[in-house]
This record gives sequence, structure tokens and C-alpha cells, in this order.
Amino acid sequence: MKLVVAGPFGVGKTTLIRTLSEIATLHTEEAMTETGRPVDDLAGVPEKATTTVAVDFGRLTLPGNVVLYLFGTPGQRRFFPLWQDIARGAVGALVLADTRRLADSFEIMDMVEEQGLPYAVAVNRFPDAPEHPVEVLRTHLDLHAATPLLLCDARERDSSLDALIALAEHVLEALPAASADRDASTDPDAAAEPVAPAAPEQP
Repeated sequence: MKLVVAGPFGVGKTTLIRTLSEIATLHTEEAMTETGRPVDDLAGVPEKATTTVAVDFGRLTLPGNVVLYLFGTPGQRRFFPLWQDIARGAVGALVLADTRRLADSFEIMDMVEEQGLPYAVAVNRFPDAPEHPVEVLRTHLDLHAATPLLLCDARERDSSLDALIALAEHVLEALPAASADRDASTDPDAAAEPVAPAAPEQP
């Protein structure tokens, strides 16, 4: 099962994949420079020193022999075409959010929805981030009632695993419905009106 870990710049995607992966993770991080300072807004994340420029990758096996392949994507707008390539073939996305910059997640969620991916939202708990009840966060993020929303700490394995399991369960629930919709749209007979059998000719 291919899953995308998405979210705005500096929200903790690389940390979450590193925390969960059962294999040595692949990272494409580069040091941030003064040249990039006008482009990458460090408001809320002044300690940020590196950024993903291509992809993070990790793997996790869940009970029941479900293998998750985790692809982390860059959060900056200039990497959005790359995001679309990475998301191709994924069955769902875990969107990370930060209460210090909650509005930054809207654009990411729009992209995920445009790709037609079911997703869950995990609010990453940073030490200096304001805390809000889940119901308040759901309202501010304008989430559908069926979209899972959790609080997590990307540095803690159990907390990150709970978020990923919630996404996997949501994806498995969504797959039969998506498959049925696809079959109906591609089967020319699926949408046809039933035809009543012809009446026998009178002698």
C-alpha cells in the first residue's frame, strides 16, 4: 500500500517517516541557505535548518501482513509538480498540520483532494504550539465528518503509528466505494436502463 505523507514546509514529515520506518530511510534533504530565505518562510519554524528537495521514503509492516510504503513530499509550492508525480499510484495520504500555521495546510489538502486520494489529518504537537480540542481543529480545517483527525507527536513511534493506522483503515474503507464508482463509470452497461423482455407475439 503506497501512502503519501504530505504537509506544508517544516511540519515534521521527514521526522514521522524516520520514526516509523522499519528500514533505513531514504532522505533528500539539503541545508537551507540565505539565498532561499526570501522563498521559504520560516515564520513559526525558526529552528529549521534543512529541507526536503525530492522525496523521503520508508517502509512499515502492520499486523495482517499489510506493508505500507511511505513517500514524504516537499511542502513548498515550487515542488508541487514533483508532488503530483510522487502521489501517482498512492491509495491515500496522511496530511500533517501545525497549529502555529494551520492555514498552510489548506493548499495541501486541496491538492490531495484534487488527486482523489482519501486522507487523514494528523496535527503534529510542537512544544511551543498552541493546543486546541479536536472538535475546534476539525471546524477550522473544514474537514468532512468521515475524515480522520488525530493529534500526534512525529517523534514518538506509538503516536505516529496511531495516525498511520487511522489512515490505513480509512483507505481500506474507501477502496471498495472508489472501485465501485470506477466500475460504474467504465462499464457501458452499468449505467444503461434495464430493458424489459419483449412480449411474445400473439398467434
